[in-house]
Amino acid sequence: MAKNSKTTVKTPRKPRFQGIKSFFENRQTQTILGLFLMLFAMFLATSFVSYLLNWQEDQSQLSNFSDKNITVQNLLGKIGASISHFFIYDGFGIAAVYLPVLLFFTGLLIFFKGGLKRIRKFWGWGILGILWLSITLGFLLPNNSILAGVVGFELNNYLQQFLGKTGLFLSLLFLLVSYLVIRFKLTPELVKSSFIKVKDATQIEVEPIVNVDQNNLNKEDEKNEDFKSPLELSLENLKPISTIPGNYSEEESDLENNSDFKANLKSEVDVAIAVEKIVEENRVDENLSDKLVKDFGEFDPTLELGNYKFPTLNLLRDYNESISVDQEELEANKNRIVETLNNYKIGIDRIKATVGPTVTLYEIVPEAGIRISKIKNLEDDIALSLSALGIRIIAPIPGKGTIGIEVPNKKATMVSMKSVISSTKFQNSEMELPIALGKTISNETLVIDLAKLPHLLMAGATGQGKSVGLNAVLTSLLYKKHPAEVKFVLVDPKKVELTLFNKIERHYLAKLPDTDDAIITDTTKVINTLNSLCIEMDMRYDLLKLAMVRNIKEYNAKFKLRKLNPNDGHKYLPYIVLIIDEFADLIMTAGKEIETPIARLAQLARAIGIHLIVATQRPSVNVITGIIKANFPARAAFRVTSKIDSRTILDSSGADQLIGKGDMLYADGNNLIRLQCAFVDTPEIEKITEFIGSQRAYADAYMLPEYSGDEVGTNLDIDISERDNLFRDAALVIIHAQQGSASLLQRKLKLGYNRAGRLIDQLEAAGIVGPFEGSKARQVLIPDEMALNKLLDFESDN
Repeated sequence: MAKNSKTTVKTPRKPRFQGIKSFFENRQTQTILGLFLMLFAMFLATSFVSYLLNWQEDQSQLSNFSDKNITVQNLLGKIGASISHFFIYDGFGIAAVYLPVLLFFTGLLIFFKGGLKRIRKFWGWGILGILWLSITLGFLLPNNSILAGVVGFELNNYLQQFLGKTGLFLSLLFLLVSYLVIRFKLTPELVKSSFIKVKDATQIEVEPIVNVDQNNLNKEDEKNEDFKSPLELSLENLKPISTIPGNYSEEESDLENNSDFKANLKSEVDVAIAVEKIVEENRVDENLSDKLVKDFGEFDPTLELGNYKFPTLNLLRDYNESISVDQEELEANKNRIVETLNNYKIGIDRIKATVGPTVTLYEIVPEAGIRISKIKNLEDDIALSLSALGIRIIAPIPGKGTIGIEVPNKKATMVSMKSVISSTKFQNSEMELPIALGKTISNETLVIDLAKLPHLLMAGATGQGKSVGLNAVLTSLLYKKHPAEVKFVLVDPKKVELTLFNKIERHYLAKLPDTDDAIITDTTKVINTLNSLCIEMDMRYDLLKLAMVRNIKEYNAKFKLRKLNPNDGHKYLPYIVLIIDEFADLIMTAGKEIETPIARLAQLARAIGIHLIVATQRPSVNVITGIIKANFPARAAFRVTSKIDSRTILDSSGADQLIGKGDMLYADGNNLIRLQCAFVDTPEIEKITEFIGSQRAYADAYMLPEYSGDEVGTNLDIDISERDNLFRDAALVIIHAQQGSASLLQRKLKLGYNRAGRLIDQLEAAGIVGPFEGSKARQVLIPDEMALNKLLDFESDN
């Protein structure tokens, strides 16, 4: 009978000096050590300066250090005088003064940054500099012991015996030049160019202004005409004006050599036409756009709001975001994970912890022969042993040969919007539409480019952070893009989440003509806006076709280089970001009328700069359909209530195991990243919108194309001969109940939904019921049966 063998866990052997290393890597230790070094440097500096002033009086008293009756002149007493005597007189002389400078900056670096790598470099150069200065002073002033010190004096004598005075001088000079070359990267070419610049700056000559007779000047111009190109003849006196299409410049126009056109130049369009005619008449080979760029510069879309200032970081709130690592918590969790796996005969070779703002990732390497699925199935057991919610097992971690176990921290850390906006990754980003979502487990800021996604689908249960996520998206774009570069179409069925952005309507928002509010809350207006965006999309594609480019980036680059004529309908195209806060409510009330334009925009609008961000709290299959999911490869999932909802939004489980309060999973099609969403509060949004709204704005919001479609969106049957046999009965039911709905006809007349729907359309066409009003019942326009009979008799007579 085989003996039961108990699997032992191989725990990694601790390094010999791990305790000392962890002690000095602790932030509290580094803070105290840095403060001590700075204060000790001040102590040394004070004693050194006092010693240099009183060294002759104090030197004779140091022999009787313990005698209380003897006093010294040093400001820091006998200890200060003794230390100063040791470093200056018995040491390096006046060069020792550099020692407290090194100590002070060392303490400063440790106090604020906690790093020791840069300190080694400073100390290396510092010690070499002290030795060099001490020997040099001993060489130049051999009789002054206080300046060179004993070390400098003795080393100078020692080196002179071997090298002689000339050899020592050359050696010291060589070391000085080598230091300057290495430290400041000096080269002969750099020194030479510096001297040339200084020489040129001192020899600037100012030519006197000479009064030239105007008649002689005109004659001279006539002589030089033969040496000018036709384009120069036509454009040399053409001064820029304020609003030429394409933003050409700001002066008046004067075509002296082309008097036939002078009388017709009454507007900016006339100027553009005149330039084209001149080019045709003179058959100019040179590219006109290159000439315009050379004369007036590239087109600047931000010039109309040239004084616009981006929001400042002080509008955002500071939070305490230092991640305090609790070694006891990490060790206890590690031991529980090892113990739980050991109970199921799963051995571990190595285990490592990475602490994030909300979650700690434990990476384990199982022993050879252990199946990954065996560990994956122990998710609930590990959660039970750790007494924690939100345990998630990643088996294996993509790109690594390890298995990850994500465990929530007992004390979560807030990730503020200010920290991600001020991060180097976001500030130096060259993305078209950068969005700072939050921080990953490794405490790195996650910045994504909406232009490359190209659309984002967000989902999560109520109160888990969706609206905050949308605010983070909007805040990122407001901090990075000028009002001329991006416009927002905001859809807020809940009517309260996005209202603060009304203040920036004339800066950043887009809306339909003849509408009062830029933020859309009515379902009918949402349908019209989506169809208007489809018209805008088709118009933009026509412009791209004329410009012979493939996407909005190439189109705008070509327009900035003035290669596209505004008279042909070309204009600078801003990005348009459509944000829908509660998609499920729109699908419930409008259905296909919403889904169809959304799907069309998602499929086609990427290339022309229209991007969608759709959020919903009900990630069910009837809301997030296959057509929508296929065109939204980027998904952001906050905590949901079931594995089914998680698979609907992410195509995998995991969102049901999040802990809420901004804890989220981001999927970009390949990777699944867990991060803590950046938190931006309502007062912060209010400050940002007030800061932007108080500045000079455009005359109105960005106008979308007008959409003149029917509000109902159905084809109504107006042919009396094709009416249903139950038309009159249905009309009587509706009039008696004074409620127009298909479900009422289904119940009363025992009909199917399709036939009841057709009857409602026919009743609307006849003027018996009103148009579709979303979730409300239709209004009944006929008061009683007598009025119905009159209406039907009138139709039959005609």
